Amino acid sequence: MFSAVVINKGESGQSVALTQVDESQLPEGDVTIDVEYSTLNYKDGLAITGSSPVVRKFPMVPGIDLAGVVRESSHADWKAGDRVILNGWGVGETHWGGLAQKARLKGEWLVPLPSAFSSRQAMAIGTAGYTASLCVDALLAHGVRPEQGEVLVTGATGGVGSVAVALLVKAGFSVAAATGKAAEADYLKQLGASTIIDRAELAAPG
Repeated sequence: MFSAVVINKGESGQSVALTQVDESQLPEGDVTIDVEYSTLNYKDGLAITGSSPVVRKFPMVPGIDLAGVVRESSHADWKAGDRVILNGWGVGETHWGGLAQKARLKGEWLVPLPSAFSSRQAMAIGTAGYTASLCVDALLAHGVRPEQGEVLVTGATGGVGSVAVALLVKAGFSVAAATGKAAEADYLKQLGASTIIDRAELAAPG
């Protein structure tokens, strides 16, 4: 038995509870993981509250990412004891996710945990940090360089936006941070943003 956050839906609506689950109830997959850390993402909040149709089938364990240790594997790339990370792949939406002590997943969804990070550090970065990193990598891959001018980051106080600002500044870019939260200007400056833009300015005519 292991603990998991489980979302159910019946005639009376959606319910969420921390539940004891038998391992026989784990979904199909060729790698079983002892989950050490996950994160609570915006999408997880939508799933748990039922405020958006994120969950496609029930019962569902939310959590769109996780980090942990392989317990059992029939996949050629993974063996017991390997430290792994998962982001995305419909986990927490169509396949049981990371807000549990155990997970069973497809081996091709996993990536090795870099030796420089602990599971906790990896999930502190989380899906938001991973997404921001992919965005910055894409800019660099397409030839965008600091000397070409300022980079605008919208939603800059959010998870993805905050990490994007920090990564861009670290890479030598001058960053204009757009936000609807004027009170967070000092926070954005601490991240390294050189210009703070009120989101309302971007929506104004002309």
